[in-house]
Parts: sequence; structure tokens; C-alpha cells
Amino acid sequence: MPTTLRWNDIALRLALTVIAGALIGLNRGEHGGPAGLRTTMLACLAASVAMIQTNLLIVTVGKTHDSFVVMDIMRLPLGILSGMGFIGAGAIVRRDSMVMGVTTAATLWFVTVIGLCFGGGQNILGLVSLGLGLVILWGLKLVEQHCLQDSKAALTVTADKGKPAEEEILARIRSAGFDVSPQSVAYADSRRTLSYQIRWRGHPDQGIPPSFLAPLSSQAGILGLDWKKMP
Repeated sequence: MPTTLRWNDIALRLALTVIAGALIGLNRGEHGGPAGLRTTMLACLAASVAMIQTNLLIVTVGKTHDSFVVMDIMRLPLGILSGMGFIGAGAIVRRDSMVMGVTTAATLWFVTVIGLCFGGGQNILGLVSLGLGLVILWGLKLVEQHCLQDSKAALTVTADKGKPAEEEILARIRSAGFDVSPQSVAYADSRRTLSYQIRWRGHPDQGIPPSFLAPLSSQAGILGLDWKKMP
């Protein structure tokens, strides 16, 4: 970090910061993330401005070397990182056993660090980090879509007491290529409520809705189906 800073240096750092924040923000907005274009740009720009201010304060004379208190200008970017930790935590949402927003929180943390790089004048490091971040967010998203994953879901079947037999329900599910484990059965008046855990391995969007669901719902004796994918 140079001790003297000219306005053309500041302009270059701010321009690179805005570009980095915009590119990352476009990815998050494209995938419906809570932190979109404006949020990532503001987070990145705030970090960069804080680092530029730190750079400008380097030449500021604080307390004397033998004073009890010595000015530590590096506390400013450290405070930015700590504050971003709270914002990132607020982006994480938990619903039952499903956790969402972790990638958004990591993205906010990442653009903050990129902003600190550009604000501190480490432009090469910032550009390399930006390139790696874009590869991770855009490139690996395509890789994830083609990777096979273990998935599971909960299926609740409401049926008549007499039919169909549970063996028929299990056979229909298994014939579609899904593993099924009976969980519970409850009787009320002339109805049965059967609960199953369904497991399969495939692409993330495979099995939503499962191929056996429509034929099973039209089977005689089936009164209702409830399908819920589990994380």
C-alpha cells in the first residue's frame, strides 16, 4: 500500500471495485439471491472506500511513539469485516431442517474482501480473486447441475382402509426407481394415513415431482398425497 495516493489511483480503485461488485451481483440476482446487484456493489464499495481512507490516513501523525495510546488505522478495515459478518449472518435463513442463504452470506464476505483489495491498491490480487469468484459462482453452478446427488423426500398417502394394499403402493414407487421405507401408519374412521421416506440418486431437479406420483394419485382408493422434498 503506497503512502501517497493520487486522485487517479483512487479513481482506478473505485472503478475496479464497482466492476467487481457488479459482476458478482449480476450472478446473485440471476439466481434469485437475496443480495443482488445493488447489495453486492454497496458492500464492495464500502469496503473499498474504507481501505482508501485507511491508505490516506497512513501519513497522518497520531500519538507519539512513547504515548500510552497509539493510533491503529488498520482497525478500520477489521471493523468492516466484523460488521459484514453480522450482515452475512442475517442473510442465512433456516426453515425446519433446510438452511438457505449460505452462498449469499459467503458472497457478501467475498465482495467485501475484494473491495479491501482494490481499496488498498492490490489491484492484481483483486482481479485474480474476482476471476476465481466468477468461475466458482458461474462455472461450478453448471458442474453442480450435472453431478448426481443423494436426495430424499417424505410422502404421506391418505387412502381407504381396504385398498390399495400397502404392497401395491410400495411396488409402484419402487418400479419408478425410488427406494422407499415405510415410516408409520395411522387409522381414522374409514381412512389410513401412511408415511414413507423416499430416497433416490440423480440430478438435483430429478424426481420433482416424481414420475410415480400422478399414477398413484389416480389409483382406486387413494384419497390424497403429500410430497415434500427434504434437504
